[in-house]
Amino acid sequence: MEKAIKKYFPVFVLPTLLAFTIGFIVPFAYGIFLSFCKFTTVTDWEWLGIRNYTRIFFVNGKLDTTFIHSLWYTALFTIVSMLIINVVSFAIAMLLTKGIRGTNLFRTVFFMPNLIGGIVLSYIWLMIFNSILSGFSKTIISTQWTAFWGLIVVVCWQQIGYMMIIYIAGIQNIPGELIEAAMIDGASAKQRLQYVIIPTLMPTISTCTFLTLTNGFKLFDQNLALTGGNPGKMSQLLALNIYDTMYGTTGWQGVGQAKAVIFFILVAVIALLQNKLTTSKEVQG
Repeated sequence: MEKAIKKYFPVFVLPTLLAFTIGFIVPFAYGIFLSFCKFTTVTDWEWLGIRNYTRIFFVNGKLDTTFIHSLWYTALFTIVSMLIINVVSFAIAMLLTKGIRGTNLFRTVFFMPNLIGGIVLSYIWLMIFNSILSGFSKTIISTQWTAFWGLIVVVCWQQIGYMMIIYIAGIQNIPGELIEAAMIDGASAKQRLQYVIIPTLMPTISTCTFLTLTNGFKLFDQNLALTGGNPGKMSQLLALNIYDTMYGTTGWQGVGQAKAVIFFILVAVIALLQNKLTTSKEVQG
């Protein structure tokens, strides 16, 4: 059987490799090429060199504050949402693995928001937020910070249940002997959490941290539906800023494509650094 698998391995790999090349590698490589061009369609282009990349940060010799703002605004949003989602989902997972009554019902309830599309969920919360804030003569887009916390609530509401399921799976895979041994040695609940549960869960924590980091940086649907980048593009996250550049400004498609390349590199670097950091902690643990 093993010899047969090795013999026909290229036959099985070829369709997947071909699909990956056509669906990802070729468009990605052509997208990088277009980031150096002025274009209206993928076949109607004019080579500009690095001009599009300089226009990301400078327009007519002036600093593009909109893009700089969306950059740090996205970084802040990602950090805050990552911390809240992971802490809350971990706490819920710990609670729901204690054998309390109705555990399956609670898991279902917490997970259900993840089944709703981002745009639909955002429109639902938009009505809720505006109905509450109307009593204070405000809306969700009154300031960039009301929009910020509105986005935080929506994203956390949607993703906590999904991360909770991953944490529950990780907690249930912890050998019971470890917990029992710690209890016999007189370890308190806090000590068991700090020295047994969390170190054992580092692969799970790494996975959830990676997912929340990348989801935060790539957030688009909720940003578009909930705030639309308002007020005055002050609540634009990076993905929406790139979309607005590509489709909201005539002749700036190349700049939008250049922003997309920078965006890809940024997310890839952050993901690699996060993976390296959590992997080193797993080894130390």
